[in-house]
Amino acid sequence: MIKDKMVQGKELNAVKNIKKVPFYRKKISKRDFASYKAEGWEIERELKNDIWVKKDKPLDEQFEDKVWMMFYKLGFTIMNKDRNFHMPYDKNGKLTKQIDVFCADDETVLFIECKHTNEINKKTNFKKDIEAINGVKGGLISEINKRSDTPKKVKFILATQNYNLSTTDKERLEGSDIAYFDEDALQYYEELSKHLGKASRFQLLGQLFEKQRITGMENKIPAIQGQMGGLDYYAFSIEPDKLLKMSYVLHKSNFNKDQLPSYQRIIKKSRLNKIQEFVKDGGFFPNSIVVNIDKGKKDLRFDTSSLQDENSISKIGILHLPPLYQSIYIIDGQHRLYGYSDTEYSKINSIPVVAFVNLKKNDQIKLFMEINENQKSVSKNLRNTLNADLLWDSPLKAERTKALLSKIAQRLGEDENSPLYDRVVIGENQSNSKTCIKIETIIGALNKTNFVSKFNKDNETTSNGLFDKGNNDSTFIQLYSFILESFSYIKRGAKDEWEKGEDDDGVLTINVGIHGFIMLICDLINYKRNNEGLDTLNGKPEDLLESIKPYLDTSIRYINDMSHEDKIELKKSYGSQGKPKYWKRLQVKVHSEHRDFNPDGISESVIEYEKTYNEEARILLPELEKNIKVRFERLMIEHFGENWVKDLPKKVYKSAAGIVIERNYDSSNDEEYLIEDVLTLNDYANVSVDKSNWRDIFEKYFTRPQDEGIKGGKIKKIEWLKQMDLLIQKNLDDYSITSQDNILINELKDWLIEE
Repeated sequence: MIKDKMVQGKELNAVKNIKKVPFYRKKISKRDFASYKAEGWEIERELKNDIWVKKDKPLDEQFEDKVWMMFYKLGFTIMNKDRNFHMPYDKNGKLTKQIDVFCADDETVLFIECKHTNEINKKTNFKKDIEAINGVKGGLISEINKRSDTPKKVKFILATQNYNLSTTDKERLEGSDIAYFDEDALQYYEELSKHLGKASRFQLLGQLFEKQRITGMENKIPAIQGQMGGLDYYAFSIEPDKLLKMSYVLHKSNFNKDQLPSYQRIIKKSRLNKIQEFVKDGGFFPNSIVVNIDKGKKDLRFDTSSLQDENSISKIGILHLPPLYQSIYIIDGQHRLYGYSDTEYSKINSIPVVAFVNLKKNDQIKLFMEINENQKSVSKNLRNTLNADLLWDSPLKAERTKALLSKIAQRLGEDENSPLYDRVVIGENQSNSKTCIKIETIIGALNKTNFVSKFNKDNETTSNGLFDKGNNDSTFIQLYSFILESFSYIKRGAKDEWEKGEDDDGVLTINVGIHGFIMLICDLINYKRNNEGLDTLNGKPEDLLESIKPYLDTSIRYINDMSHEDKIELKKSYGSQGKPKYWKRLQVKVHSEHRDFNPDGISESVIEYEKTYNEEARILLPELEKNIKVRFERLMIEHFGENWVKDLPKKVYKSAAGIVIERNYDSSNDEEYLIEDVLTLNDYANVSVDKSNWRDIFEKYFTRPQDEGIKGGKIKKIEWLKQMDLLIQKNLDDYSITSQDNILINELKDWLIEE
């Protein structure tokens, strides 16, 4: 009866085809469609006499099928056929337990209980469910072993979708030895299976059966014991099949956020395929895989040989590796190792290994980064997340602060209670429209604030941070809690906008938005501290937030009421000016309702936002450009004659000639462009300082009165012309003329037009 509900081989593949789609499908007679339509079926494909119809599966069944498919892709060879799979758990076989997902291979059996809800981030109590699993565990394990020739390793898993498990429930699961798979875990193994295929099962087994004995593992190998950099290590060769079972890769992902150190990038499928093809063609890798053996002395033994070279500091002998799951961590070489999986060479070839023992987490990360320092495969985003672990206890205060900010940014994206949960790109996780905020954006914004202290090169404090308590652990709790409270409040106030992504007209949970709000929050806290003596070091985070709520409310209303056109303007503000522009816009909006809020530079920000000087500039800039052009050409004619363009510097002439050819080719009328028509003010500047031109022609006429005594020579004196060129190139519909721009324009007007 049970075997009828288990499938393997061709039957397993057939069930897979049913499970992989989110709907039911069947072929019916056309005359029966009316009754099916009433039950929610719709036509998928019409035949001559029959039709194929389909209907969406219930969401809870879709989730079960998703979990089933994930374990199928991980390479399990025996699985349940459908949702009606029951297994007895009492001696008489009368009491049975319905199993959502059942999977097994030669050594292991997994029972997976699936729980789904439509409510996002739902909090509930799983006490009864956990107790129910505990009540049948023993009986189910006995039933499995009764049906097997050899004892199996058995694991029970609770898989959930949209639930936010309490700490108490997680402790119950841990105490009951029940694994917990949330969306992060499922996404991780789904992603891993895409790249590793069935080989990803080794990673799963390492996690589920950590430090448990691998049945039938032959663990004795010839090895050399030595020292390198003050560290003990072993060098040996081993079959990939053995190492795959014992090893584990700490991939940097949301799923592994509580496992330290986690520092590896996810294996790339394209690279793995090439390695597997290379291995299958008889290729091999002479360089060693670098690992860390995470065991005590009793689990690792080295029997030295009687044959030793007396003058050698190394020793030869037999190494007894710990035959346990997740006892060896891959530091470098995961692609090479997994390249042997699913090949005949995994058992008949050997690969060289350099194994360190019980490396501290920081030493593992340092070794990983040193090996990969010059390889582009270690992304900047991954390096940022690694710094949170690597530099936490650094003797340099600036490095400790860097670790603190990295951890805050990382936790904002990993904490299920954070409004930015799953919206921050962590480690090697994939980005998308909603998961688009870079860790470096958050770190950069926090670093620009005075939330934490600043230090000089001599490790001396140059300024004290608002939330800095003198050590990372205490500072983290205070600062992270306040930022969490602040963003949670912003999310509640701008809920619809918060849920949007980069591609959904969203303007809040994007890089410039998060950067801008961190900076604004800092402005507000500084204002309250300076004017009301707010105690940021000891005040409760919720009380600190309460003090700035009226000001945040203004910024929230601004985001909620923003027009589509304004969103487009803000979102296209990329580059070095994009983030400051967004931040200043928030400052201006808060200042407009709360005149007491006057951060540094607010007057200039108001001018820029309101484009106070733009209309005047639209009139003056063309006049000034024309005046300068006339003056330049008159001076060139006076000195070189009517054919003065031939005396332009070769670089300027060549560039202008190219533009003339292109414009004349594209022109739809009979007008012919000349060299002098396409010269820019920047070209004029370059011409004026070429060779002796400044002294012989331009110094008298292109030196502003206020620049006559300026230091820096002709280059400094002609700088105004280059600044003007930049202004003329600006689109004044987007760019706002600043106070400094306006001063320059009016000084030139007084000098060139009204002199």
